[in-house]
Amino acid sequence: MSNISFRMATIDDADGIPSQTPQSEPSVMSPHYTAGLMHRIPKVEIHVHLEGATDAETVWVMAQRNGVALPASSLKNWKDHYRFRDFEHFIEIYGIATSVMRKPEDWSFLVERFLYGQARQNIVYTEAFLSASYQVNNLPEDEWIDAIAEGAAIGERQHGVKVRFIPDISRHLPDTQEDVLQFATEAGKREYFIGLGLGGIEAGFPADLFVETFREAKRRGLRIVAHAGETTGAQTIRDAVHKLGAERIGHGIRCLENASLLDELRVLQVPMEVCPTSNYGLGVVATGKPHPLRQMVDAGLLCTVNSDDPPMFGTTLSDEYSLLAHQGFTLQQLQQLNLNAVEACFLPDEQKVALRSRIEPAQSDK
Repeated sequence: MSNISFRMATIDDADGIPSQTPQSEPSVMSPHYTAGLMHRIPKVEIHVHLEGATDAETVWVMAQRNGVALPASSLKNWKDHYRFRDFEHFIEIYGIATSVMRKPEDWSFLVERFLYGQARQNIVYTEAFLSASYQVNNLPEDEWIDAIAEGAAIGERQHGVKVRFIPDISRHLPDTQEDVLQFATEAGKREYFIGLGLGGIEAGFPADLFVETFREAKRRGLRIVAHAGETTGAQTIRDAVHKLGAERIGHGIRCLENASLLDELRVLQVPMEVCPTSNYGLGVVATGKPHPLRQMVDAGLLCTVNSDDPPMFGTTLSDEYSLLAHQGFTLQQLQQLNLNAVEACFLPDEQKVALRSRIEPAQSDK
């Protein structure tokens, strides 16, 4: 494990956020004021990708360490190149971010850095996807698990953020599903791993390809979550719930296209992991249009707010709440979305109670 340590950022480090709460809050809160309050509240995030949360500088450091050539001659140029442009560029950057991690200590370093970044948003608990389809055969299984667990333990101790990882099968790499299931099963014996996910390219890779794998995962006691209804329609969501046994849906905004599905999700209270800035960046939601999260909340769905791949989309979880505040969400509504993430997370009930008891007093003070 690297001996590099990082200064623990305070909540006042966030650009544009007032450093102190006024003595008396305004009778009508401005979006900026609301965003500042949400930044300070302890938060939970359940849809963020470990590799996609890697900042440009961390990728640069690991590339230099491992002799991996990057398409930039300096850190400054690399940071410029790292900024989101379009979907093809996003896939390129995501691939580079995963390719620079070659040794166990790279993963420990990455996890610690990830939790440092989460701490800066006052995130106290997070569930992060691990793109296992890309890595499952690159390192011995036990070494990879140990390295991630080491980084998680150090990050929790130094930065105060608890994390649980969800190994993820990429839809467009279906041949890896058996290996990822085996990895998730072995990793699940450790406290830092908690389930099995399905991500990747939706179009052309239906749930039918993965039914038996997720049926077996359920038999083994793994919690199930699937990306669905992001770039493809409502049927993808229905298939994730009924064919794969998904307990949560990643993104899921296309549920609004089907009234019967919307009713079913409302009745079942299937948690929806909504990532607004990512949706805008990938063109899933048109720039300048209100995000459909408002319609989902109004329809009675159990929704949460998340950042997906934050540095790649130039966002943070605090930024996501700020965006929603500027779209008319009240402080109380944003606080409820935060509590929804507690309800939707895969922690045991007694740990959820402890998490809620930490968050609710902080929210009631605002």
